[in-house]
Amino acid sequence: MGKAASFPLAARPIGVFDSGIGGLTVARAVSRVLPQERLIYFGDTAHLPYGDKSTAAIQAYSVKICDLLLKQQCKVILIACNSASAAAYELVKEYVGSKARVLNVIDPIVAHVGQAYAGRTVGLIGTKQTVNSNVYRKKIDELDVGVELRSLATPLLAPMIEEGFFNNSISGNIIDSYLSSPVLQGIEALVLACTHYPLIKQQITDYYKGGVAVLDASDVVAQHVQQYLLAQELAAPAAGPAPAHHFYVSDFTRSFEESTRIFFGQEVHLEHYPLWE
Repeated sequence: MGKAASFPLAARPIGVFDSGIGGLTVARAVSRVLPQERLIYFGDTAHLPYGDKSTAAIQAYSVKICDLLLKQQCKVILIACNSASAAAYELVKEYVGSKARVLNVIDPIVAHVGQAYAGRTVGLIGTKQTVNSNVYRKKIDELDVGVELRSLATPLLAPMIEEGFFNNSISGNIIDSYLSSPVLQGIEALVLACTHYPLIKQQITDYYKGGVAVLDASDVVAQHVQQYLLAQELAAPAAGPAPAHHFYVSDFTRSFEESTRIFFGQEVHLEHYPLWE
């Protein structure tokens, strides 16, 4: 069996991919709850955002990225993007087969909402693609636990955050105008269904003054990954030095490097890995 056999499954890294650097909020949350796990992150910055791409295109990108993550011997591949989770999860799972386990960001959130908010009204904000795909509504309705989901597309939020507008009056005005929409009145919790939104969680929490629970999807997903690894006996051994994470992007610009620091919360070296020659 060569190299693979001598490299125990639990010691292998977790692969995380996203259309850009937004998924780094998920990677950061995973590294917080699982500090011994080595992460390999791939941001398909050449094709961001996935939110306005066709299903076929997202599937093609996702499969190509999985080839890279499998080469790196990832034990788990986490699709840290709502659009790719909706469009490509089933296909990726089939494609990867038994080589790695595949997780997405939608199912853990749906399960959490079903358990914690049965019979209640829950709001959701995300990109147009995520909201218009109705993927959350379909999955929550399938649970049949009486959750009324009210979804609002908030397309200005991700580009606003990418440009560094958060925790200031401009972002405050945009957030307020979205959250005051009639669609979101009377909710008990709000799902942040976009990997960029953890960066404005505090502003959203402040808007509600404690009246609405703000659900940071990255935290919910990280807890799910932790439970999954423990249940499958795939968790990395706790001893040893802190792991060295690897970060790849399909298109490199200086602004990605700056955003990476903001999204991951620490200095990160990006490696340019063009998949699309």
